[in-house]
Amino acid sequence: MNTVPLFSAAIIGTLMMTLTRPPARIEAPARGPLIVFDTTLHDFGTIPFGGDGRCSFRFTNAGDAPLIIESVRSSCGCLVPAWDQEPVPPGSSGTVRLQYDTRRMGAFTKSVTLTCNAMNSPVLVLRIKGMVSPDPKLPQER
Repeated sequence: MNTVPLFSAAIIGTLMMTLTRPPARIEAPARGPLIVFDTTLHDFGTIPFGGDGRCSFRFTNAGDAPLIIESVRSSCGCLVPAWDQEPVPPGSSGTVRLQYDTRRMGAFTKSVTLTCNAMNSPVLVLRIKGMVSPDPKLPQER
């Protein structure tokens, strides 16, 4: 029995099925809010005891739907977050503000975890770091 004609028929049939199949659907990019921060780290450097421990993180909604920040949770009680409660329209900017308690001497690294409805980063971390100098009212060790 000659298998060449049978094999050729199988190949031709497969090619015909492949060529007549509708093209694969190309998915459009995800639509919705997109959060883009200018930076996700603030370095205070050295700040005086009791000094200004405030900083802010600016972001833009680069998507095509309103961006809603659902929560901002601090890693400890010494860092207090505040943020824009209203939805941020596409193309607009908002701010997450942080207040660190500078009555704690020494080096620090703290973070907050932001949860939002962004398609690209529904959960992200903002960090601060620095050094609080010793309290000048305390006696210096020798």
